[in-house]
Amino acid sequence: MSRIRHPVLLTALLTGALGVLMPVSASFAAQQVTQSLTPPPPSFYTCQATGNGTICHGSRTFTLDPQPDFVCGDGTVIYDQGIARQVATRYYDADGNLTQRVIHEFWSDAQKSNPLTGATAPYSQATTITDVLGVPGDFSSATETVTGQGNITIPGRGAVLLNAGRTVTAPDGSLDFRAGPQDFLDYFLGNTDVVNELCAALGAN
Repeated sequence: MSRIRHPVLLTALLTGALGVLMPVSASFAAQQVTQSLTPPPPSFYTCQATGNGTICHGSRTFTLDPQPDFVCGDGTVIYDQGIARQVATRYYDADGNLTQRVIHEFWSDAQKSNPLTGATAPYSQATTITDVLGVPGDFSSATETVTGQGNITIPGRGAVLLNAGRTVTAPDGSLDFRAGPQDFLDYFLGNTDVVNELCAALGAN
């Protein structure tokens, strides 16, 4: 099985980003990092040398323009869009190798839509993504844990898609653990019936 990225999330992978730096204190910014970091953090992080390694913090905001997300049984393509803010932390050991990454992600102004009918299903989402690297510095050795919720509820219909709980994905991409309803994960694992209610609410079958 290929590695499942962020299996609890409702949204597709982001294709564009606008980096926004998170403010840091003067004492944090003053402690320069002189060693190279593996892998190097993206430019929106600010890093601080500590007694036993390096800690990097940053934040950024993504805007996801409408793009195809999944397909209903009648072939209708449902689109996804929204705005996501990420607050991220990276932990490097004394040798400058990454050992853990934590991302808190918050979605707003998000919706699924059917461009053929104009129907929309707004939603909000909050997740925490934690990658623990079995081999410091090597992302391919990471075990990823995702917790949070991103349910879709439509007035008059109730919940049409449920995503809440916790998943753990092994370095080889296999799903080690899951708890709570994970409709969108189930869809991408082959159970397409889980989106039927959402498709119907958006005017598709």
